[in-house]
Amino acid sequence: MKPVYRFVLLSIIVFAQSALAQKPRMLITTDIGGDPDDTQSLIRYLVYANEFDTEGIIASASGTIGELDSAVVQPYLVHNLIRAYGEIVDNLRLHDPGYPSAESLLAVIRSGNPHRGWENIGEGHDTEASEWIIRVADKKDPRPLNICIWGGQTDVAQALWKVKNTRSPKAYRKFVAKIRLYDINDQDRIFGKMQEHFPGLFYILSQAPSGHDKREGGYRGIYLGGDESLTSREWIYEHVKTNHGPLGALYPDKTWTAPNPHSTMKEGDTPSWLYFLPNGLSDPAHPEYGSWGGRFEKHTDGHFVCAPDRVDSVFSARAAVWRWRPDFQADFASRMDRCVAPFSSVNHAPVAVVNGIEGKAPLIISARNAAGIVLDAGASNDPDNDLLSFEWLWYGECTTGIEAVDLATEGAQARISFSAAAKDYELHLVLKAKDNGSPALSSYRRIIIRP
Repeated sequence: MKPVYRFVLLSIIVFAQSALAQKPRMLITTDIGGDPDDTQSLIRYLVYANEFDTEGIIASASGTIGELDSAVVQPYLVHNLIRAYGEIVDNLRLHDPGYPSAESLLAVIRSGNPHRGWENIGEGHDTEASEWIIRVADKKDPRPLNICIWGGQTDVAQALWKVKNTRSPKAYRKFVAKIRLYDINDQDRIFGKMQEHFPGLFYILSQAPSGHDKREGGYRGIYLGGDESLTSREWIYEHVKTNHGPLGALYPDKTWTAPNPHSTMKEGDTPSWLYFLPNGLSDPAHPEYGSWGGRFEKHTDGHFVCAPDRVDSVFSARAAVWRWRPDFQADFASRMDRCVAPFSSVNHAPVAVVNGIEGKAPLIISARNAAGIVLDAGASNDPDNDLLSFEWLWYGECTTGIEAVDLATEGAQARISFSAAAKDYELHLVLKAKDNGSPALSSYRRIIIRP
């Protein structure tokens, strides 16, 4: 088995490094100006802006249907946040020179249609937002364009309508093959129409199943379930609002979070872009793998819907998000520290390395019997020279065909070996490397073992 094992590892080095070399392309539509959680989500996104190529921030119709008295878009709210970002970007660049300028982000803000719904899609309904979506998607870039729909889908649907009705079927298929959509809650209530009129979309719909309590939507795991103290007013003031610069000071400290008792952090849209964050856990091409943005399964109609994870005695779609909350909140706290402190005073995430191979793409191992496999994270390292601890997580919801797994350790050492009783299997393990800094930060590497 060793020659096969070594060949697979060598062949994946190129794949992992090429995946690391390019940032995900990102376009966001936000209904900012209604529920303050959009402002919260955008503030968090901006301190992660070094991880993405942000190619559009679209102010779509503010609020949800019926939330506001008038139909408006409010792009100035986006401008205000990015200007605050501009005041701290030089300090952010002490930690990573890849943070974009405020000017480059201001240049990609566009206004959408203040009116929403299917009756506002079609001839005569083009907006600067829908035209911008087409322009960005048409770029000669091999990377997918990831579109996170925080507000309504109307401007995205208008772009799709125009392409479908002004281009050949082949050109339309080429266009839709370039985009991935992650939609929070079908806020314009037109998903069914989009599915009917725009075939071939890569479409994740994070929403509670029909007939269920709306709070069962997987994305709500960002603030519901698990350790909700990490979403409290006290936590936000300590790690975000106080002494963290002008951007953190703008973080709204009041929104509607029931049954979470804190009424502070909601960020219902944050899971959409966390799904695309390259942190070694996710693979955006595979929603079924799970990530900080949740886990999804393919519906019979072709789109992806929320899938449950089991965490202790809880089995729910929300758990697929909140299971990672201690890690993503610690990471957020560290990002906010970057706004005001030098490199030496801020903790940075470790680098997870498995069997000597760096990278954030899944590590694929071919093993006919899933027996006698050795995984070694000893080459993992930390940019702050912190001590590291290791945990090997068996991601059971992603694993198929495994009857039993016997780890040769308790899964808390740098090196493990195991054997598995398997037939036609796919085994998912996740290495979690955690430092002892303050706050303690975690990085991941997913290992997929296939026959």
